Amino acid sequence: MTEWQKTDWRAKPRVQMPDYTDEAKLNAVEAKLASYPPLVFAGEARKLKAKLGAVSRGEAFLLQGGDCAESFAEFSADNIRDTFKVMLQMAMVLTYGAKVPVVKVGRMAGQMAKPRSAPTEVINGAELPSYRGDIVNGFDFTPEARIPDPDRMLQAYTQAAATLNLLRAFSTGGYADLHKVHSWTLGFTASPEAERYRELATRISDTLDFMNAAGIRDEANHAMQTVDFFTSHEALLLEYEEALCRLDSTSGKWLAGSGHMIWIGDRTRQPDGAHVEFCKGVQNPIGLKCGPSMTSGHLKSLMASLNPENEAGRLTLIARFGAGNVGEHLPRLIKAVQEEGANVVWTCDPMHGNTIKSSTGYKTRPFDSVLREVREFFAVHNAEGSIPGGVHFEMTGKDVTECTGGVRAVTDEDLSDRYHTACDPRLNASQSLELAFLVAEELSARREKLAAAANA
Repeated sequence: MTEWQKTDWRAKPRVQMPDYTDEAKLNAVEAKLASYPPLVFAGEARKLKAKLGAVSRGEAFLLQGGDCAESFAEFSADNIRDTFKVMLQMAMVLTYGAKVPVVKVGRMAGQMAKPRSAPTEVINGAELPSYRGDIVNGFDFTPEARIPDPDRMLQAYTQAAATLNLLRAFSTGGYADLHKVHSWTLGFTASPEAERYRELATRISDTLDFMNAAGIRDEANHAMQTVDFFTSHEALLLEYEEALCRLDSTSGKWLAGSGHMIWIGDRTRQPDGAHVEFCKGVQNPIGLKCGPSMTSGHLKSLMASLNPENEAGRLTLIARFGAGNVGEHLPRLIKAVQEEGANVVWTCDPMHGNTIKSSTGYKTRPFDSVLREVREFFAVHNAEGSIPGGVHFEMTGKDVTECTGGVRAVTDEDLSDRYHTACDPRLNASQSLELAFLVAEELSARREKLAAAANA
């Protein structure tokens, strides 16, 4: 068997990737990227893998969230801070409910390429290539903007590096200090969920005050002043991924230097395809989207290819079926995992199977459908004796109106108020927090049920 090389994907069938017209320009960009430092380091990826191993055993919980597709136009320190802040709040709620550590992974610093259902789109009779994310082409509906431009990879790298720099500063520079739990407010102070959060924050602050009064300071305080925050994205644009792939001198293994965790989408998970070929050779934790068309046989084949050593924390299966469909599809996949004795993290993406067109013409996701899919995910795992390990959301810290429903009851008519996404609709800060409380209730109920069974 020949040793894996980062170029091996080029000999495999490729889908959902652009055709660049200027090969010399593409080669020059790839060479420049290959000379740049990696965005993440092997030790960080191994640390995340170890934490995900704990998730696979039910000893921790995975919270993965962030933008549908990061854009160049929306890039700002405030947007990064606000999304980071909401994830801290959600993690706080989940930790309190589940009584286990929460592994925090952002869809950030690299989520800039998007698969599309069709290669072209038609507006007012004009047909142009589909927008594939800012790393590939432009959002404006013009022939010039829609031409794939390799130079966009350089801008994407710069934006990802700046995002990571800020996230690392937020994570370790005092912003994430648990003692500041009351300061993590985001302008949704009028919502019932914000009131629940304030009550929770008060309980946590009282506990910290007690610990300080009791002299429990040094080591505990350090753990409460910083957080581990990791990045992830769909490894869709393989020219970019290959250019940032590095050989780790410590382990002798390849690392995808573009992000701590990369995933394979539901449209690009062909067992003999280019995306699986690339992902199987890097040491990073790998995610695999599992939609309704995933068969037990396909899943077993992909698990063998992507995690041949059955390493805990290596493979995360991201279920995305749509509300009402989880009971039809998830049980057979759980059984396939159990039959293989496979170590996996099971997480729920309740966003991608619940996209509809609103009465006002906007693409949206009803919040009730998102909640329903999460509940169904937990119910199936509880019935099958499996571990519901995490949740995967498209969300933002901004007060957008893109998903209908929630405690603030966004309607179809409200969608036009603050509809800013470049691609798919995202949960706003209030809806994200509401969802965190629901998941915390599910985790708390599961914990109590397991404890009762153990004591019976």
